Amino acid sequence: MNDVVTKAGFVALIGEPNAGKSTLLNRMVGAKVSIVTHKVQTTRARIRGVAMAGAAQLIFIDTPGLFKPRRRLDRAMVAAAWGGAADADVVVLMIEAHRGMTDGVTAILETLAERAGKSPVALAINKIDKVKSEALLALTKDMNAAYPFAETFMISAERGHGCDALRDWLVTQVPEGPHLYPEDQIADLPMRMIAAEMTREKLTLRLHQELPYELTVETESWEERKDGTARIDQIIYVARDGHKGIVLGKGGETVKAVSTAARVELEEFLGRRVHLFLQVKVRPNWLEESERYSEMGLDFKDGNS
Repeated sequence: MNDVVTKAGFVALIGEPNAGKSTLLNRMVGAKVSIVTHKVQTTRARIRGVAMAGAAQLIFIDTPGLFKPRRRLDRAMVAAAWGGAADADVVVLMIEAHRGMTDGVTAILETLAERAGKSPVALAINKIDKVKSEALLALTKDMNAAYPFAETFMISAERGHGCDALRDWLVTQVPEGPHLYPEDQIADLPMRMIAAEMTREKLTLRLHQELPYELTVETESWEERKDGTARIDQIIYVARDGHKGIVLGKGGETVKAVSTAARVELEEFLGRRVHLFLQVKVRPNWLEESERYSEMGLDFKDGNS
């Protein structure tokens, strides 16, 4: 009787903000473990999603989008993204088909060789349904002339096109070895952090342009009750008094809507009833507090210029 050869390895998804990394991660894992919104820069922590592909275990690191950092939080996020690439067995650079070789993509390509080390780097051109095939072929040619990619995939992370081919190739690239996580585990983030991310996503979707990057959500307590339900208390930290009013909304309607939406998603994720309580607190300097960075899975020191 032949023993099944198991494989396991880390796959870093890198790219500009909004390239579709979180959507691809959620599709590969088959569950929602990473925030997906239309806002850029929503992924702050390096979220690992665990996907089984036959006898292989692919551990995806969904890194924050790579962009030009302006403040401490930005710098810590970019450091986390490049750190994820350096730690991985395989790197996948995602770009958007309709945006092509932007200045941001060019800047990533310039740094990629030194940052990726000896790991193979694949190119995944996402959102292929937004452009014609001639444009896709031209973009593929230009990108491969700019960097020696091990393989190029044309995908739609949202619809699933090309994702199986990408996954099958990734399986060939990861090393043989024992699985690193239990087969039924889909993420190595603590549930407290996943719950906080879900609430932050609802806030991001609900609120206007600037505010989401000035707030963070922390799960303060998680109580397992005898009746099988869970009570979760979370704090939404904002940087200014004016932001508190925006998050609460008229008569508290915004925070109530956010709480309901987050609770519904948490119940679906956990498969049981949840009692979710949200508080909004003003912390003017939370962007400069090391504990907040630890909560987000980022390194405070990386925010130093």
